[in-house]
Amino acid sequence: MSRSANFRFVGALNDFFPPGRGGEAILCQFNPGQSVKHLVESFGIPHTEMAAILVNGSPVDFSYLVEDGDQVQVYPITSESPAGDPRFILDNHLGRLAVYLRMLGFDSLYRNDFQDEELAQLASEQDRILLTRDRQLLMRNQVTHGYWLRSKVPHEQLAEVVSRYELSSRASPFRRCMRCNGLLQPVKKEMVEDRLQPLTRLYFDDFRMCSDCRQVYWKGSHYERMQRLIEQVIQEKS
Repeated sequence: MSRSANFRFVGALNDFFPPGRGGEAILCQFNPGQSVKHLVESFGIPHTEMAAILVNGSPVDFSYLVEDGDQVQVYPITSESPAGDPRFILDNHLGRLAVYLRMLGFDSLYRNDFQDEELAQLASEQDRILLTRDRQLLMRNQVTHGYWLRSKVPHEQLAEVVSRYELSSRASPFRRCMRCNGLLQPVKKEMVEDRLQPLTRLYFDDFRMCSDCRQVYWKGSHYERMQRLIEQVIQEKS
């Protein structure tokens, strides 16, 4: 026999609903034996977005079996501060965001051919935060830490991640390769001179090289543009 419970979603969890529907109590019909995690995710909200669940005013965990007439309130995670250096893994369509996070110095694993199962497995095995716009991917049980990006615009996505994971004070810009995620090391100009364009060779003396892919970096006009973006994001979210 079908049962029913009232669900109310607080704050940022209403981002998962169409405009105008947020904040109201929602009657949910369900069959006996359904967990609160399963029912909340049936609304399209991944467990990685939930900070706390109250049933009839008392906290419960994801395994709680919802009963007829329950009043369920679900609270969002608003910010997290990972222990140690945060490490990310990004879904296939987030290449520009991966570049931005590497630019800020954060370990950000990215390929454009990851399969969903591989993303979830690597996130679990390597204790990485999974970033995606795919809600179903975040609902996989393997995924314990992840974030559903609200924006489709890369620099806005960066601002979201900086805010969510309190990264402003933890950034260490220009220490990772934006191409492959490797660490950058100072390199003498004469070691890379044969790889430089004439004007670069003439006007620049400070170089770094990726320890993995050997890409060479220097503080050209691209550096100044990236510096402005970093300052904008950090200042807005600090």
